[in-house]
Amino acid sequence: MHRLLRGGELFMLGGFVVAAAVTIVLVMPPSIDPAATAATQTSSGPVTAADRDLLIKVRQAGLWEMPAGDYAQTRAESQRVKEVGRLIMEDHQRLDLLTRQTAKKLGVALPAEPNADQQSWMAQLAAERGPAFDRDFANLLRAAHGKVFTVVAGVRAGTRNAEIRKFAQEGINFVMRHMALLESTGLVDHTQLPEPPTPSPAPPVAMAVEKRRQA
Repeated sequence: MHRLLRGGELFMLGGFVVAAAVTIVLVMPPSIDPAATAATQTSSGPVTAADRDLLIKVRQAGLWEMPAGDYAQTRAESQRVKEVGRLIMEDHQRLDLLTRQTAKKLGVALPAEPNADQQSWMAQLAAERGPAFDRDFANLLRAAHGKVFTVVAGVRAGTRNAEIRKFAQEGINFVMRHMALLESTGLVDHTQLPEPPTPSPAPPVAMAVEKRRQA
């Protein structure tokens, strides 16, 4: 009886050890390759992980938006959607060349295909025609441009690399132009776009100064 009890205790202890190990794995953040986050030095300044990520994201944006613009030429019903698709496709051809040139200068490896989400959007558009294509083309591309805009603007605001600064400036111009083009179709549902970030509350000191001014 005594030996069975000890065996049960050992079994329970083993269960606690396994549970603790699982908890640690779930709670601890995954290990990050230092090489992926380290800055590399170039003649135009350091290239950070954020700088590399910008080039990768812009490259992938072009890899799905160029085919999407091509689809618009044969699948769209609206002449405006066809025109917008052509303009975005042509712009991304120029931007893709600039992306590859900048990446080569800075030693950044670029992907050769869109990410999984972008591939699913391409498949969706490739299966549609007429008004359904027009609507989804305008809304999928507008939402995607809104996301990449925050990345480009964030890097442009803080990069220490002169080449990335020039590239990000060009990227901002392209993205803003494309958002306006897509909105010109009249098909973008702005209620489905992400909400703008909530403003940070004013610090106490600033609030006190404002109150004194109003007094």
